[in-house]
Amino acid sequence: MSEMKTTVDKELHKKLAIDLFNHTWDLIEKIDRSKLEDDSMVNAAHASRYHWGIVGTPLHFARGEWQISRVYSLVGRPEPALFHANKSMELCVTNNLGDFDLGFAYEALARAFAVEGDLKKRDEYISLAKRSAEQVEKESEREWLLKNVRTVLSLTLPKWE
Repeated sequence: MSEMKTTVDKELHKKLAIDLFNHTWDLIEKIDRSKLEDDSMVNAAHASRYHWGIVGTPLHFARGEWQISRVYSLVGRPEPALFHANKSMELCVTNNLGDFDLGFAYEALARAFAVEGDLKKRDEYISLAKRSAEQVEKESEREWLLKNVRTVLSLTLPKWE
């Protein structure tokens, strides 16, 4: 009986992790978020990462930390944005997740430093993100990473095409 419960629990955690990640992304892309929606975005990002922590892999963990960092950058909170960007980078390096995800971890650090006002660190991490992008083999992934990196200076978001 407990095996069945565990299986159901894992399926539920996975569904919640995915749904909350996607909900967070919808709020990230919303142009005129209210304060309440900003709060919901922060909470949903953390909740998604929590559920991935139960059923995910280091790749899910790194991407969840990246998303949390992005959310904090969007709401103008550099300290938690830096904390979660560093966690994403550490997960990428420790688990050898590849240049695409490492590049996004660098992009998150650059964005968080931009929000903090540390332009030297911002530029350093933009450069590292671009170097990582050069190593990404799949052109669509490389371009998506670079589109995100190019928006750090303006603290805007890239458009899906």
